[in-house]
Amino acid sequence: MTDRVYLVMSGFACRYKTLPSGNRRIVSFVLPGDLCYMHDAGAFGRDLRVGALTPCSVVDLSRSKLVELIGLHPGISRAIWWVTLRELSRAREWIVNDTRPADRRLAHLLCELLVCLQVIQQADEHGFEFPVTQVDVADALGISHVHINRVLQSLRSSGLVAWSSQHVTIPDVDGLRAYAEFDPAYLCFEGFGP
Repeated sequence: MTDRVYLVMSGFACRYKTLPSGNRRIVSFVLPGDLCYMHDAGAFGRDLRVGALTPCSVVDLSRSKLVELIGLHPGISRAIWWVTLRELSRAREWIVNDTRPADRRLAHLLCELLVCLQVIQQADEHGFEFPVTQVDVADALGISHVHINRVLQSLRSSGLVAWSSQHVTIPDVDGLRAYAEFDPAYLCFEGFGP
């Protein structure tokens, strides 16, 4: 059992599994403010790896100290409970998103990132810095590295997304949300931001 929990302070990371074929499948992006390995103790083990996609600043926390703080401060316990429910909700939505066509899958992911990054004040109304490679995004969408370029071109030609120089711009946020069938309620941010 590990006694460490990690809090990402800056940068983009991901949770992923390595498949028997050796391919990587990203199952979620880790953004500033996210905890890693919070639930990976005892019999649960570490079925997911965490990897940095960009340079990251990370705080290393003692799991035993965190448990002690939870016992002393009920607000921390409630916050971790909320984070756990939010992670489960996001995981369910990523499963559903896998059933959409690849262009709508990408649109949905970009909508999710926009909302999450707005909440932590790292996105404006129509875009955000996204220094992650198209290969990484393809791994998150479960499509080939070649197909991601075609999918992105489709969204660009529709005027829904502009992605260049590590910046994503969404000219018509409502249009992209409608196209992606995106409802941000699953992110559980009511009262925390957009």
